[in-house]
Amino acid sequence: IGRAGAMAAAAMVAAAGGGDFSDLREIKKQLLNVAERSRERGLQHSGKWAAELAFALEPLPLSELPPPPVLTEEDARDLDAYTLAKSYFDLKEYDRAAYFLRGCKSQKAYFLYMYSRYLSGEKKKDDETVDSLGPLEKGQVKNEALRELRVELSKKHKAQELDGFGLYLYGVVLRKLDLVKEAIDVFVEAAHVLPLHWGAWLELCNLITDKEMLKFLTLPDTWMKEFFLAHIYTELQLIEEALQKYQSLIDAGFSKSTYIISQIAVAYHNIRDIDKALSIFNELRKQDPYRIENMDTFSNLLYVRSMKPELSYLAHNLCEIDKYRVETCCVIGNYYSLRSQHEKAALYFQRALKLNPRYLGAWTLMGHEYMEMKNTSAAIQAYRHAIEVNKRDYRAWYGLGQTYEILKMPFYCLYYYRRAHQLRPNDSRMLVALGECYEKLNQLVEAKKCYWRAYAVGDVEKMALVKLAKLHEQLNESEQAAQCYIKYIQDIYSCGEVVEHLEVSTAFRYLAQYYFKCKLWDEASACAQKCCAFNDTREEGKALLRQILQLRNQGETSSTDVAAPFFLPASLSANNTPTRRVSPLNLSSVTP
Repeated sequence: IGRAGAMAAAAMVAAAGGGDFSDLREIKKQLLNVAERSRERGLQHSGKWAAELAFALEPLPLSELPPPPVLTEEDARDLDAYTLAKSYFDLKEYDRAAYFLRGCKSQKAYFLYMYSRYLSGEKKKDDETVDSLGPLEKGQVKNEALRELRVELSKKHKAQELDGFGLYLYGVVLRKLDLVKEAIDVFVEAAHVLPLHWGAWLELCNLITDKEMLKFLTLPDTWMKEFFLAHIYTELQLIEEALQKYQSLIDAGFSKSTYIISQIAVAYHNIRDIDKALSIFNELRKQDPYRIENMDTFSNLLYVRSMKPELSYLAHNLCEIDKYRVETCCVIGNYYSLRSQHEKAALYFQRALKLNPRYLGAWTLMGHEYMEMKNTSAAIQAYRHAIEVNKRDYRAWYGLGQTYEILKMPFYCLYYYRRAHQLRPNDSRMLVALGECYEKLNQLVEAKKCYWRAYAVGDVEKMALVKLAKLHEQLNESEQAAQCYIKYIQDIYSCGEVVEHLEVSTAFRYLAQYYFKCKLWDEASACAQKCCAFNDTREEGKALLRQILQLRNQGETSSTDVAAPFFLPASLSANNTPTRRVSPLNLSSVTP
């Protein structure tokens, strides 16, 4: 490295050192500096990230603006070639840029030379993928430049001639060649050499698959590490930790950062706190109305809430801003999917993948559309692609489980649902799906565990208890079945939802028969009366009431010696209910 270059790099490392945010002016200077250096090397996304973050901080007075970078002798020699090549690079003429940069020695020009060759290979690969294959074919198209780049960069790496940007590019090449372990080491080294370059941190995020891996990384102690940790916690579904980190960053002075606001919205989306996520996204759109990043996540939320007008408005709005962005295509796809036009939706997800074959969300969503169209083989391929892009995408694992369930292959199901559950240990949907699998495989003890855990973590769809009760019914464990049904009824009524759950009637029918067998007439008749409110159990309820009346007339008294473990609440039974293990439940005010 030229002496001035080395000094500049050392200064940036020193400046970024220490994970505290006491000097926001210094941080702003560093961000403006690295934004400029990223742009000079054609690293648009890292430059944009730094610029957005810098914009969130107070403006600097003229006297404090960072000075222009010092040019070395080598920079001066390569300046003409660099300036010409950079203009070609900006016009995406990568081969032409690389041609004019051959033999350049300065760090900046050398990086642009290697990066142009890398992007040229990527562009050719993508063009070939789009031309020759439908987006569901597994393209065996490789970036031909990778092996040569690796050889050249590894020589430079051994000779310790790569700066932070060079190390970043070397890491990217290794990752593309599936040399994950080596890539992680190089990205960690890049983060140490140039902590302010967000691209290296982001690449590291994509390679870390669990918290254990994160523990073993020796990361530089810099304020950038806080942004990295918040991001990786979001990716690893450790949402509480992520939200704490983002809150502390906001408190440190980044409250205006649209990047942080969008990440918080994504975090709430990941824990399915839909209302909170929606309100944050709406706020974000007021602050940054032409923003397209993360709008596909926003559209997923609108889709889940079935908010057709809002989703339609978002789709039209993004179409006006930029029709050919992957996010726009995904939003339009979601819009058509909500209108049950699944062929059209799949078409837009395909268009998104033509624009960017590595775009994760579109693969998963396209899998869902093929599922709706009953095209299981295409769905399986789409989900597999999603997993290739990101092994942490629980939706793709879950989708694969569902497709194999349709194909009646429970052992396959079990494998995929397990993977989904590992990624989302506290998501009740994965647990219920696992329970159903175990049930089909007749592993009822495992199934019971899954349903109980699903209830314990907070059952989203309120189905775990019913499934558990039915299992107990099958095993003739009537006491436990009654217990589950009572808990289920409590849950449904405590939600204050309008009861449209089909299983409520099933629960009342079972409890009526259970109390009847226990000769607890009052409880039985209370449940039978509830049965009369539902179409499917009305006749059985009436028949049971007639039987109870008959037995009472014959002088049968309500049993006191049968140990019935649960009783309906006082409001439903005539006599005073004895002490019970289940908290009382007031159904009298609710008329289903």
